[in-house]
Amino acid sequence: MAFDRKYMELAIELAKKGIGKVNPNPLVGAVIVKDGKIIGQGYHKAYGGLHAEREAFASLSESAEGAEMYVTLEPCCHHGKQPPCTEAIVENKIKKIYVGSDDPNGLVNGKGYEYLRNHGVEVETHVMKEECDRLNPVFFHYISKKTPYVVMKYGMTMDGKIAAYTGKSKWITNESSRERVQELRNYLKGIMVGIGTVLADNPSLTCRIEDGRNPVRIICDSRLRIPTDSNIVKTALEVPTYVAALSDIVKSEKNKVKCLEEAGVKIIALPPEENASDKEKPDIDLRILMQKLGEYSIDGILLEGGGTLNYSMLDNGLVNEVRVFMAPKILGGDKAKSPVEGIGRETPDLAYHFKPVETELIDEDIYIRYIKD
Repeated sequence: MAFDRKYMELAIELAKKGIGKVNPNPLVGAVIVKDGKIIGQGYHKAYGGLHAEREAFASLSESAEGAEMYVTLEPCCHHGKQPPCTEAIVENKIKKIYVGSDDPNGLVNGKGYEYLRNHGVEVETHVMKEECDRLNPVFFHYISKKTPYVVMKYGMTMDGKIAAYTGKSKWITNESSRERVQELRNYLKGIMVGIGTVLADNPSLTCRIEDGRNPVRIICDSRLRIPTDSNIVKTALEVPTYVAALSDIVKSEKNKVKCLEEAGVKIIALPPEENASDKEKPDIDLRILMQKLGEYSIDGILLEGGGTLNYSMLDNGLVNEVRVFMAPKILGGDKAKSPVEGIGRETPDLAYHFKPVETELIDEDIYIRYIKD
């Protein structure tokens, strides 16, 4: 039987069901086909749970001997929280497997294909690769860089303002756009803002969709100014929360640190940025923060910072993707807030460059997704 696109399309849709549940593992779907009919299907449902291939085998309606399998990612061939999927494929006597994406994990990375071929399974790779690769930009980045994949998000007016000169920002974008943002909070494991956002808006930074997952909250707060009665601190025992501050401040603010820790906040003490523009008021080293968060298994971050944090993340080369929601409104004024502030770039040719890969009209708002060029 030749490759049939509809089975890989089904595997991709199955994989998406794992969104918000499998991090830092990848999204994977699998479909088993025999004599032109589906006899098993599955997806990776939860971190630590069965992988997609074994879920598919667990759902078999008949023997898989001589069947073909469609899977979105190269099957694993090492022992982790689950045994190798390659062994299950061989044991179930799959005749041929169609695979979409390669697994960049050094423990796999071609070894899965090699194991299957050495055990008599025919393997066809890079089947609908582009579509399958779109499932896992977060995993691909995290497994190779060991730092989170960062998605910068902002809603703005037609003239590029995220708030009026009064600081008021509710609501620039429409309700449908805001619902899409909640989906992003579920999709990415972490959410990061600067202390300015906390002081101005007192947000909760939770996910408000049914069955959604609250992201791990990361607050960049160099001088530990976060109020102990803020919504973030008051809910820190319920929602994992990190506050990143300068090491010297953490040492000098022992009482504040104790109070925050008792409330459930985890403090990350960091050195100052090496090349800080303001030596008297340095900020935390964001590169080291990303390394730390990677060590905590935070594979992806939704950056909802204000203009200052957004600029610092861009300037450090830490933004992988930008998602813009543009409302059909104009605020005007030279004191209205912009999504990216700071000193900016000297000339247009030195601008941070991103490639548009997706556009959509959400009611009257325009949504654009960019990836790092």
